[in-house]
Amino acid sequence: MRPTLPRRAGRAAVLALAAVTAISTWAVAVNTVQAQEPAEPLSLDRPATASSEENPDYTPAAAAFDGDPGTRWASEFSDDQWIQVDLGSIRDLTTVELAWEAAYASAYEIQISDDGQNWTTIHSTDSGQGGTETITLDASGRHVRMQGLERATGYGYSLWSFDVYGYGGGTGDGGEVEVTGGQGDWQLTVDGEPFTVKGLTWGPPASEAEQHMPDLDSMGVNTVRTWGTDASTLPLLDAAADHDIKVMLGFWLLPGGGPGSGGCIDYTGDDDYKTGTLNDIVSWVETYRDHPAVLMWNVGNESVLGLQNCYGGAELEAQRNAYTSFVNDVAVAIHGVDADHPVTSTDAWTGAWPYYQANAPDLDLLAVNAYDDVCGVEQAWIEGGYDLPYVITETGPSGEWEVPDDANGVPDEPTDLEKAEGYTRAWECITGHEGVALGATMFHYGTEGDFGGVWFNLTPGGNKRLSYYAVAEAYGAAPPSNTPPVISSMDVQADGGVPGGDEFTIDVDASDPDGDDIEYVVMLNSKYVNDSGGLATADYTVNGDGTITVTAPELLGVWKVYVWAEDGQGNVGVETRSFEVVVPDIGGENLALGRPATASTYQEFEDLDPGKATDGDLATRWASEWSDRQWIQVDLGQRTDFGTVQLVWETAHATAYEIQASDDGQSWTTVHQVTDGDGGADTVDVSASGRYVRVLCTERATAWGYSLYELGVYA
Repeated sequence: MRPTLPRRAGRAAVLALAAVTAISTWAVAVNTVQAQEPAEPLSLDRPATASSEENPDYTPAAAAFDGDPGTRWASEFSDDQWIQVDLGSIRDLTTVELAWEAAYASAYEIQISDDGQNWTTIHSTDSGQGGTETITLDASGRHVRMQGLERATGYGYSLWSFDVYGYGGGTGDGGEVEVTGGQGDWQLTVDGEPFTVKGLTWGPPASEAEQHMPDLDSMGVNTVRTWGTDASTLPLLDAAADHDIKVMLGFWLLPGGGPGSGGCIDYTGDDDYKTGTLNDIVSWVETYRDHPAVLMWNVGNESVLGLQNCYGGAELEAQRNAYTSFVNDVAVAIHGVDADHPVTSTDAWTGAWPYYQANAPDLDLLAVNAYDDVCGVEQAWIEGGYDLPYVITETGPSGEWEVPDDANGVPDEPTDLEKAEGYTRAWECITGHEGVALGATMFHYGTEGDFGGVWFNLTPGGNKRLSYYAVAEAYGAAPPSNTPPVISSMDVQADGGVPGGDEFTIDVDASDPDGDDIEYVVMLNSKYVNDSGGLATADYTVNGDGTITVTAPELLGVWKVYVWAEDGQGNVGVETRSFEVVVPDIGGENLALGRPATASTYQEFEDLDPGKATDGDLATRWASEWSDRQWIQVDLGQRTDFGTVQLVWETAHATAYEIQASDDGQSWTTVHQVTDGDGGADTVDVSASGRYVRVLCTERATAWGYSLYELGVYA
């Protein structure tokens, strides 16, 4: 478990304390200027919660704040129910208007709170009449609640609308963030003070932010970056503000994530997408602009690069120009509602910057994700002749797409030591571009212990690794009292491949700088077999001589094996290597090789006929229709004794099947039965004879049919 550090008073807390000290009461007078202007609707589309919802699909809490007179919130059928709205910051409140459905409250209170925990009643009645009730207020608060005390009917409480009016200049103002200075001598400032972004990209759910913020604070982190912004973002902002950490709030645009994740958009003609997206972004900017944790707005992620997966040639150029022009439209719209926070847009390579330079003049700074090439960004900026500073929004060790392949033809993952050095090198290059590079949000503060998590996460599985401490050192944190085990070498004894189900050996040389006992955990991943990201615990034994014996899985292809060295102090060293699972070698003649094969069905449109299972080629396969009780059989030409049947399954394997023999292809005898098939290569010893050998598949492992790379019958 990570230690819980003392909480520093966040700016919101300081402001709230100052407000309470100055007025010593919840009630505040609306100032003269505000009294002369119409009060603003503060609660429209704001995050809402309730003690209960009669039906979350039809009567959710949010329906009372959506501006639609035809939707409503309804509680369970009992007294003492409440509904509340978060206005995003402390506001001066003038009016609450309740539009009741027939199930109204005969007694209720209106309550307010700065923190959503401690509530003060500012209006109370025991003579509610239902219909539309307007309540005049003279108070300030961030959270407003209707607390039902007594129902007028046998149903619950139900509101068509719950509207809160007031003024936006309350004490929750998020302050001013600016890009100041001029060409080559820029600086980011927060409330006039210099601010270098020492950040990490954010991985855990926003609801878990409070438990992680002390850890980030202890690392010297002052910023976290997100890729999306919605109602779920608020707990992250609140927790960040409590620890004086800022948030770079992202807005996802299609196609995001470089590879074109989420689908292709026609930015030259899809006005509906652009209008809807822009309106949605502006709505969330209006929602969170006054939150003290907001640092800046980041529109899009790697979409200029990602468009190459949707278009080509002249059309690609047109789309990239249209996309960056749309980003500029968004920047203009954001500036129109929030003059206090900069706007940027992230892409995957500096080759995107000329498009922004030509089409997005209203951006306040540039941004780029750069890993192995992060130290080349400065030169790219100089050669491009840019007139804006930049921030690195993702960086770290070399990625899967940047490293050479290993002997098994898959990307050779850097070691733990190399990854830690990657973060140190990145920060040195970023800070070395003085007056232009304004900092970085390095990748990645995540806890997943999967394929991507082991490659990049600072805390895979919740354990701290060398990279975690490298980032903390870069950001000026105090030296740690305990550090992770270091695996200095790892050798997998699996040259030529490991037959499925056989054992292989791993030689590991590891030590712990603090003398802690090391416990090894061995995990397996099939990313390069079936694109699975998850890690599964292997069947393994740690031997007394420092080696580890591992049982190989049966699914054919190149796997990754991970050795986790844990010190019992919350630290871990992780190394990984690849190995190939191959078909077990069977001595003797394959009687089925090249012999005629037939099947109950096969997928004709892909030419996956049964003969593909007896051609001796593991790159071809038979596949049935997508239903149970399918079969494939081979004609050996004459009655023959056989002792082994080998089935090499594709992913669509059988969990239940029978091996049968026949002399005439009509009458069959079952010689082996399986009810727990796990795919891969099944090598079955039998003692049988016959001219025909059939595999009768009775239960599928997937929604697809059955599929065999090879059906071998050996004498």
